[in-house]
Amino acid sequence: MAPTQLSDTFRHKGLRQKLIDLIVSKGISDKNVLDAMNIVPRHFFFDSSFLEFAYEDKAFPIGSGQTISQPYTVAFQTELLKVEKGMRVLEVGTGSGYQASVLAEMGAKVYTIERQKLLYDNLKSLNPALSYRIRLFYGDGYAGLPAYAPFDRILITAAAPFIPEALVKQLKTGGIFVAPIGKNDIQIMTRIVKLSETEITTETHGAFRFVPMLADKAKDE
Repeated sequence: MAPTQLSDTFRHKGLRQKLIDLIVSKGISDKNVLDAMNIVPRHFFFDSSFLEFAYEDKAFPIGSGQTISQPYTVAFQTELLKVEKGMRVLEVGTGSGYQASVLAEMGAKVYTIERQKLLYDNLKSLNPALSYRIRLFYGDGYAGLPAYAPFDRILITAAAPFIPEALVKQLKTGGIFVAPIGKNDIQIMTRIVKLSETEITTETHGAFRFVPMLADKAKDE
């Protein structure tokens, strides 16, 4: 749960700049990604008891067996996604809402799905206090949001054992889909470009570790 009083101090901004400098040193170069992450206060998505961890380049537990992703990983996935202002982006795995907020700061129209009821409720209560219009849904990420398709970009922020066909169908021709794919403890970051309704290209971009993407219907926890 995020702190009830959303305050972004000079100290927070200084810590954020140090984090951005670290991410740059690790190879992230997309200015739009870096600028967005330098604006979005990551500590808003932490319980007030853990604010000192908000600007470390590490993942952190947020409840329901989930984590807020390592900032470098957020930057890496977002850079691969090549988001442009005005694009419709589907995110599968809302989690804390931090990644969705970064995408919204970049000018995307963000649709995001969370199947853990506690996390969904947390962000639903936080969302009005944020300066972003994020469309939040509670449901099964494997099914996507066919009623709102097609999307310019699709992002999965949990370990998917395979590429969900339903999500590829919801991607526009020419669109990009980024997801960590793998059934084991380590996943391969995968970028798909949809060339036509029947053809895609697939690229791999190194090994990562994510919490598993849960299957079937939404789960109350």
